[in-house]
Amino acid sequence: MPFKKRIAFVISTMLVINVFSQQKATIQINFEKETGDMKPIWAWFGYDEPNYTYMKDGRKLLSEIAALSPVPVYVRAHNLLTTGDGTPALKWGSTNAYTEDANGNPVYNWTITDSIFDTYIKRGMKPLAQIGFMPEALSSHPQPYKHDWKPGQPYSKIFTGWAYPPNNYKKWAALVYEWVSHCVSRYGKKEVESWYWELWNEPNGGNGYWKGTVQDYCKLYDYTSDALKRALPSARIGGPHVTGPSGSGAAQFLKTFLQHCSSDTNAATGKMGAPLDFIAFHAKGAPRMVNTHVRMGISNQLRDISSGFEIVSSFKEWAHLPIVIGESDPEGCAACGMATNPENAYRNGTMYSSYTAAAFARKYLLADYFKVNLLGAVSWSFEFENQPWFYGFRDLATNGVDKPVLNVFRMFGMMSGKRVAVTSDQMYPLFSIRDSGVRKETTDIGAIAAKGGHSATAMIWNYHDDDTTGQPATVVLQCAGLTGKQVTLQQYRIDADHSNSYEVWRKMGSPQQPNAEQVAQLEKAGQLEQTGASKETIKNGLLQLNMQLPRQGIVFIKMSW
Repeated sequence: MPFKKRIAFVISTMLVINVFSQQKATIQINFEKETGDMKPIWAWFGYDEPNYTYMKDGRKLLSEIAALSPVPVYVRAHNLLTTGDGTPALKWGSTNAYTEDANGNPVYNWTITDSIFDTYIKRGMKPLAQIGFMPEALSSHPQPYKHDWKPGQPYSKIFTGWAYPPNNYKKWAALVYEWVSHCVSRYGKKEVESWYWELWNEPNGGNGYWKGTVQDYCKLYDYTSDALKRALPSARIGGPHVTGPSGSGAAQFLKTFLQHCSSDTNAATGKMGAPLDFIAFHAKGAPRMVNTHVRMGISNQLRDISSGFEIVSSFKEWAHLPIVIGESDPEGCAACGMATNPENAYRNGTMYSSYTAAAFARKYLLADYFKVNLLGAVSWSFEFENQPWFYGFRDLATNGVDKPVLNVFRMFGMMSGKRVAVTSDQMYPLFSIRDSGVRKETTDIGAIAAKGGHSATAMIWNYHDDDTTGQPATVVLQCAGLTGKQVTLQQYRIDADHSNSYEVWRKMGSPQQPNAEQVAQLEKAGQLEQTGASKETIKNGLLQLNMQLPRQGIVFIKMSW
């Protein structure tokens, strides 16, 4: 065979192999079959560093988050009662809300806490107000107090005097009472009634965020909830925000707390039980390096959620209560960048966005299975002020530029009404992905869909635990149960070429000091990109769409009539 013909034969053979190696998926959506409410469980966000709230990029990002959501967004932040001058740092924040004079009398200062809550309220957002951490003057072991942790250093360095029980529970209760009363005076009773209050963060570690025992925590909860309800009887309080309940220690702590609220003697009132308006626990994945690439651990996060739901549903007196997954993320340390933690290299690009889509869809399905009232799932991801561009923090934006993951929430913001039935021949079954993740050769190609009064939406993703490249999948989307004869169809995408500021930044040469023109280009690339618009004819309630979906890609379809 002549040389040119041999080359042509090899190329054509490669093309045939590539075509036949492509994964194909058929997704069927029945818009007539409702499966539950399209509750905005995603409209919850949180972060360690509360002083970033009112800084330049913090305000900008909060405005964008508020704008993408059709409902008020709830925001959770650590360190709202921590002692200090308000200077921000990684894994740190302070408000100086409580100090004492020379005679040990309390001195309350709400200037910084007001600045934080004012920023939320101005944007129509709501606090998931965390009551903590321990002020220096109230700590039973105050020194050392402020830490100077940096990425790469032992995480235990952050746990200082703010993590201890109070030296005086009545003074602590007075602090809670005064804070809540001040909020009612400043924002109004109706507004504060719409908030959620919580006590502490991950108190089950024993040597971490809470240096006391489970009994110490329950005692603190009694004094806290009593003070809160005295200041505002209609205020809503919950806890305990344990780490992932798939771990035996966290599971036992959660059970002990729920039992305490049900039938133990209240340390503050002497009565039986304690008020409980919602239940909170955390759920985290576990990425790791495999050879030269990141492998996500979505199953770890889903097992935490499943275990937490199972525990709550086992308490008949509490099974109906709202559940907030107080931190729900691919792993545990938002401030640990990829330079010091290479397993976190997934955060800048489309792995983070496709993971988020696939994970949130399963949160709805797990809540359906356990018949629990899932109210919210907090994405513990915000922004880090004045840090290197695309450093690999777990954040939604870098230096005021939105990352691809934020566009998933823009997609969710367009979904409302009722969730509807979805089947896919390439979507991993719920308990398969919970127990084993997405580790087979095939990727997880699935969808979540909803319908409103005159619109229908669908989010379709192509996800795999391994952060590697691969052939785009051919997806056939079959929509049934559509009303009318014609729909206006809008399509949006997140992939390497769309809604992706990171890839644009890389093509610029990864500048750490981009000029004004480059920043403007990056800001535009960070927005959700519409990639198509058309009029489609509906025949017998059916509509079929064919598309190519890259690995780690997401397509969002909105149909209106």
